[in-house]
Amino acid sequence: MASPQSEAIRQMLREQKEAPKKEALSIEEQRRQLDYLGSFSPVESDVTVEKTRIAGVRGEWISAPNARKDRVLFYLHGGAYCLGSCDSHRGLASRLARACESRALVIEYRLAPEHPFPAALEDSTAVYRELIRSGVRPENMVIGGDSSGGGLTMATLLALRDEGDPLPAAAVLISPWTDLEGTGESMKARADVDPWLDPEKSQQVAKLYLRDLDPRHPLVSPIYADLRGLPPMLVHVGNDECLLDDSVRLVERAKGAGVETEFKIWDEMWHVFHGFPIPEARQAIEEIGAFVRARLP
Repeated sequence: MASPQSEAIRQMLREQKEAPKKEALSIEEQRRQLDYLGSFSPVESDVTVEKTRIAGVRGEWISAPNARKDRVLFYLHGGAYCLGSCDSHRGLASRLARACESRALVIEYRLAPEHPFPAALEDSTAVYRELIRSGVRPENMVIGGDSSGGGLTMATLLALRDEGDPLPAAAVLISPWTDLEGTGESMKARADVDPWLDPEKSQQVAKLYLRDLDPRHPLVSPIYADLRGLPPMLVHVGNDECLLDDSVRLVERAKGAGVETEFKIWDEMWHVFHGFPIPEARQAIEEIGAFVRARLP
């Protein structure tokens, strides 16, 4: 049974989703809205945040007192490739960092529509390579992300693999967006139960990132990619989200390619519930931490 806290958050999200809109919000207004949502889960007082710029990309180093300095969680925020920032994801990244006993690096990769594909991928791969050049060992690094950040995590791994770069020790995907064409059955079957995402709006936003690109291109829809040779991955998704099948099909592809994969569908949970102050999120983040700690030296 879902916790009272999660039921309250679910109701808030549903009311926001169903509220009549006089006119569509601009991209700038949507960005401010997601950043504001991130303020619901602030960082704890013992967490340090240090602004940085790596390979020309702005970001933040986030550390709890238990962070091992040689460990890095390279985190790619969600937001449909159009929204999201350090402000929207600082709290989530800080809790993941603590659970993983690692420093977390969150970057502000370029966003659509100003910067469509492949801008975000260029930024994520450039930052990863700079981390390696700076002395971070790939076996001490984990890459992860939520929603579009989960899709970008997969694209980053695929691009690095294909170009012969050393890969990180593991990957963590939270409600990853892996099919920008929106062909999953859950896009229809979960549309009414999903308290947050609107399948139609998701498809509209996808076009801002894709422009004229084939939505089945493996670097935007990794359910169509050859996943052989990728590191172990953990995938979390909510049962009540329209992107459920994006995770189900990705996991099927990964296992078929011989990738060590752990998968959990969380009952009565929605898209990226990890980012909200609810007991289920704390449990999920602890499970992510255990997965990561088991794969780092």
